[in-house]
Amino acid sequence: MLGEYRIIGRRASDIAASIETGVGCGALAPGALLPPMRELAGELGVNPNTVAAAYRTLRERGVIETDGRRGSRVRARPATAPRDTLRMTVPEGVRDVAEGNPDVSLLPSLDAALAAAARWYAQAPALYGQDPVLPDLARIARADLDADGVPAGPVAVTSGALDAIERVLAAHLRPGDAVAVEDPGWGAMLDLVPALGLRALPVAVDDEGPVPAAVARALAEGARALVVTARAQNPTGAAISPARARELRELLAGHPGVLVIDDDHGHGIVDVPLCPLGGVTRHWALVRSTAKAYGPDLRLAVLTGDAVTLDRVRGRQRLGPGWVSRLLQRAVVELWTSGAVDRRAVARSYGLRRDGLIAALAERGVRAHGRSGINVWVPVADETAVVTRLLTSGWAVTAGARFRVEAGPGVRITVSGLSPAEVGPLADAVAAAVRPAPGGRSD
Repeated sequence: MLGEYRIIGRRASDIAASIETGVGCGALAPGALLPPMRELAGELGVNPNTVAAAYRTLRERGVIETDGRRGSRVRARPATAPRDTLRMTVPEGVRDVAEGNPDVSLLPSLDAALAAAARWYAQAPALYGQDPVLPDLARIARADLDADGVPAGPVAVTSGALDAIERVLAAHLRPGDAVAVEDPGWGAMLDLVPALGLRALPVAVDDEGPVPAAVARALAEGARALVVTARAQNPTGAAISPARARELRELLAGHPGVLVIDDDHGHGIVDVPLCPLGGVTRHWALVRSTAKAYGPDLRLAVLTGDAVTLDRVRGRQRLGPGWVSRLLQRAVVELWTSGAVDRRAVARSYGLRRDGLIAALAERGVRAHGRSGINVWVPVADETAVVTRLLTSGWAVTAGARFRVEAGPGVRITVSGLSPAEVGPLADAVAAAVRPAPGGRSD
């Protein structure tokens, strides 16, 4: 069952640590079946309740999973093996269109904003006990949310979008609960769910967002939360359309107990309207990150939602980091109020590259997706073969395995760094890479 590895310990914490050590060093491989609780208790000379407590701790940490009479196993994708490890090293001389980063030439300089924030800080240093959210930031963010039709709700600030999503999920869900997630979808999101001890229920995505039939199936299977990307979906570029939003809202209205999280990370770099799903169910949240429009290193996102959810998030936040730096918040206020980013110009720039590549691929008989944002998704028959061929021809793209659960294979291309002169050569290379090898198959 466990090979040569021997679990040790007399206390629940020691037993859990022993198993986690085995997982970490590779002695307990993903999928390894753990001993039944009574059997292990007998071997260790402890009460079965002690082993049960150890197993419960490991489930909550996302290390193991339990399936009734089938017993407990090491998770197939433990939290110590994130999808980010699937990143490849780009050889020297190869053009990198794999990273998913914004165009640095479109990011604003932070010099003036940080200097202004420093002057503000010198006049009124932030201290313990103050409001965790600057009133100016909350006011501007809320006005922006109102303009986009986001339901009324308080505002919180987190260290990026993933931090916000994790806090919202933790505020309502418990280990073992199911979460409906986009498939293909953001790799970090697909890692986060099992790391929290939650079960991912994949939901198919098309150009208009999550497919209603797939969402309905996940809800029927017991999903307690649904996480969707409003616009600029990673990796497909999907954006929820008004018609799709109406369908999904009608569906969710029949499930008032489901937590709905909208990730609007594309705010500031897209020109398609926001169609939020929040407000239909009792608990909801919408998060907006500054990363794509103002720079990933700002590590700031604005979160809104129902009063209960925001109260839980902010309460737990006070017991951890306390707050996101008010100095950083002031710098973001300066960026917003100074018009440091021309949102329409940025969206137009990304749109020209994205649409240009999709059109060029279509001319060459290659189907691709990318309704918004900085990524283009190309369905392929064999990811490994396509990635390898493109590397040989001088282009690095991302294999779709990093973003998939049940969805078909594909590759992601990030267009943010493309120049107009590169669109044609890249399209030629992709078209050549997706064609079957002589004598091979293309299905």
